[in-house]
Amino acid sequence: MEDKDKTIEVIKAAMEKEEKAKSSEKSVDEKIDESTCDDVTINEKPKSSKSLLKSSKNKELAAKEEKIVELNDRLMRSMAEFDNFRKRSEKEKSQMYAFGAKSIIEKMLPIIDNFERGLDSVAEADKDSPLVQGFNMIYKQLMTTMEEIGVKVIEAVGNEFDPNFHNAVLHGEDEELGDNIVSEEYQKGYLYQDTVVRHSMVKVVN
Repeated sequence: MEDKDKTIEVIKAAMEKEEKAKSSEKSVDEKIDESTCDDVTINEKPKSSKSLLKSSKNKELAAKEEKIVELNDRLMRSMAEFDNFRKRSEKEKSQMYAFGAKSIIEKMLPIIDNFERGLDSVAEADKDSPLVQGFNMIYKQLMTTMEEIGVKVIEAVGNEFDPNFHNAVLHGEDEELGDNIVSEEYQKGYLYQDTVVRHSMVKVVN
């Protein structure tokens, strides 16, 4: 009876040992499966990171390109505005210079008129005197300088009356001249760069 009990105990011990072995193998298999899953997950993570990194780089590149376009557009606008400002400034300078020159010429014309009146009043016998010749030289120098800066005398006597250049103060008759012709000039008119500074004061016939 004792032998039988021992035999049963041995069989039980063997079965328990076998169950423990199976249980151990199952645990190892589960660990292997978990590690495999972990490997898959680990392997998948880099792929997801690369995709996100690539997407992030594309967005950053697109943002930079958009910024470049914006800055280039602003640069072109600034250059156009500066060019317009430069042209406008040059035009204003030119207008200011022309206005200033015209103002000075207007003030010089009475001096020229007095020179001419003085020289015209000199008696024929005194025209060869050094004083008269000196005044005549100064007058010629003055007129040469005026021509150099763009001042011209308006042609009047013998030409057809033009209200753009002439100011008719008298009308008369003259059979030798045609209609609407300037016969006399009482005061010279002047142009500055094709702009009238002063109209000629004239007499028109017929």
